[in-house]
Amino acid sequence: MRPVAQLLYNKFVVVLGDSIQRSVYKDLVIILQRDAYLSLSQLKSKGEFSFEQDCLVEGGRLGQMNNGTAYREVRQYRTDHHLIRFYFVTQVFSRYVESILADFEQGIKPDLVIMNSCVWDISRYSRHWALEYKENLNKFFMKLKTILPEESLVVWNMTMPLGKKILGGFLVPEIEHMGPSLRFDVIEANYFGATLANKFGFDVLDLHFQFRFSLQHRMKDGVHWNAVAHRKITCLLLEHVAQAWGVELPKLDQINADNRPPLPENHSWQTATSSAPARYPGPVWTQGQRMVNGFRSQYCHDDLPPHMTAGYQSFERETFYRGANNSAAAPNWPVNNLVMKQKHRKPSTRERLHPYRY
Repeated sequence: MRPVAQLLYNKFVVVLGDSIQRSVYKDLVIILQRDAYLSLSQLKSKGEFSFEQDCLVEGGRLGQMNNGTAYREVRQYRTDHHLIRFYFVTQVFSRYVESILADFEQGIKPDLVIMNSCVWDISRYSRHWALEYKENLNKFFMKLKTILPEESLVVWNMTMPLGKKILGGFLVPEIEHMGPSLRFDVIEANYFGATLANKFGFDVLDLHFQFRFSLQHRMKDGVHWNAVAHRKITCLLLEHVAQAWGVELPKLDQINADNRPPLPENHSWQTATSSAPARYPGPVWTQGQRMVNGFRSQYCHDDLPPHMTAGYQSFERETFYRGANNSAAAPNWPVNNLVMKQKHRKPSTRERLHPYRY
């Protein structure tokens, strides 16, 4: 089994947010099935009936497609051992978000919640957004704290850097004048979100810091990011989740050994020494090879690596209906080959070396 599939084995993952978080959801779905990157059309598409064997539950092409604040889109990817759901939201706390939290309260509780809501909040609802945004953040975190059990992990994704010139679909003509200043407003809003998330004991992933020197992977619209950036986001999220859950992922040598076919009975170690595969020594940089931010030059442009072959098969799944009893949507199986190092500590007692200060 793939390490990603093992880490999320029998886990209910929920992703809430805008189009950036939708691509986070899509990259999780595709990496669970095969070693491939999101295509440009997959990154730009929204509201499609099906993406990589997931299903559109609500909104999208089932309703009216638009770029307004009332746009809805609920997607779900389900197999026998994985359940990932995405909710498109344009405001961190609203009546619609309350209905989503009611789904959690009445149905199965998510094991992992990945959340971000910022750009729409600070641009589409009020010019004087700071006070309302802080109040909505406080309401959302407080409600989430009361609904979810202590063992659920909540990760607040900080908003990624915006460009000087923004051409996003959310930037309607009425607020085009706000475009040049949004990248500065995002920094202030990130401070509010990270501070309050930390106050309520939730985890914070600072994507703004992580991608401050990776602007070559940002799209020309100044808002969205390419598939290489989203794969890095996925890796950062999974690494953070593994550390929070105390899970030790298998090493590369162990994965190769598990996938290697058994040796024949008449195999001779003396004759096979020269043909044995060498152990992976780590990255080797040739002389004159350009390095940018710790990565080779091939990762510093928009050309994507070639797709690898598929190695995972998903299965048929039942349809999820909002407001219905979906308690059987995440079956429980006791098998998991990952090594549990320690349980996730309570957020209230988790140590923070560099806490945010409000």
